[in-house]
Amino acid sequence: MVLGFLDRYTQFVNLASGFDWLSNGWVIIILSVLLALEVVADKIPAVDTVNDFIQTIVRPTSGGIVFGSTAVSNIAGFSVGGSDTVTDPEAYVQSGAWVAIVVGIIIALLVHLFKMTTRPLINGATVGVGAPVVSTAEDATSVLLSIAAIFLPILAALILVAIAIPVTMAVSRIRARKKRSQAVTTY
Repeated sequence: MVLGFLDRYTQFVNLASGFDWLSNGWVIIILSVLLALEVVADKIPAVDTVNDFIQTIVRPTSGGIVFGSTAVSNIAGFSVGGSDTVTDPEAYVQSGAWVAIVVGIIIALLVHLFKMTTRPLINGATVGVGAPVVSTAEDATSVLLSIAAIFLPILAALILVAIAIPVTMAVSRIRARKKRSQAVTTY
């Protein structure tokens, strides 16, 4: 939605051919409605888990589209005419443009799976009180990363690393603590 909005109303973003449909007014309206539904559903315990399950296909696909849309415009094998479809699959594969789409899918899938697995734990540990708090933090992080990725991509990468390091350390501590408690209970 951010890319489409910025492409349509500013000069900061110029989407690659084949992805310019993201700036269509109807697409922006539909994405805005879907965003509003996501923001509300994500704040309600149990509903957020069901929503995460439903979004397992949507989020990685969106990540691939967004990452791919920022790739080079006029890709070999792409028709720049009216349909903007892949006209020569071999040339498209050889161009390497598909790599950006796959990378976007993988990154979005990993983030989604992390969220999908941790949210029920947070809801259970906080009896649902944590859902709106964590969701609001996720929303703020998403807005920050979206804007940073567009205007300062290196900063966005650093922010992701800054988020990943403490999360990885926390998960490692939890696993170590769990192993220690299991070792104590087996003796």
